[in-house]
Amino acid sequence: MLCQDCHQNESTVHLTQIVNNKKLVLNLCKDCAEKRGFHSPFEHMPFPLAELVTGMVTPKASSAKSGRRSAKVKKCPGCGMTFEDFGKSGRLGCGQCYTTFHVELTDLLRKIHGSPKHRGKGTVAEPEYIKPMKEETRLRDELKKAIEEEDFEKAATLRDLIRSSLGTEQA
Repeated sequence: MLCQDCHQNESTVHLTQIVNNKKLVLNLCKDCAEKRGFHSPFEHMPFPLAELVTGMVTPKASSAKSGRRSAKVKKCPGCGMTFEDFGKSGRLGCGQCYTTFHVELTDLLRKIHGSPKHRGKGTVAEPEYIKPMKEETRLRDELKKAIEEEDFEKAATLRDLIRSSLGTEQA
């Protein structure tokens, strides 16, 4: 997206403000934002995730105590980054880093989140009106699979279940 002021540079500063219940959005390049007096209060601060990661990505104490370093350091074949480099910057170098450092990242995510899998933000209890919609979706998926597998008896049963859950004679 181009800067709304100069229409030449890519916008890197995105400001949103609500004034009198109206949303005002400005997309500006860094230079135009500075001309308007906008600057990031975090501009000269270190990347906070890097500090967190650096504290968690440390060489194993046993290898440090023995004075031996691993003979071979794992490097990403795409960008040449090591996991130690990631620990310093808090950012991976390329998409291949995720595959290369899968084991290390899984361990790190387990330390940070308590699980290596993202569960997402969800409600504690699902609202009652959602359950029938989810059940219908599940039944329709099963119906599609039954048709693909040419299990027409099961498909007919599922069709009837969907019709009865909708309360109509059409599915």
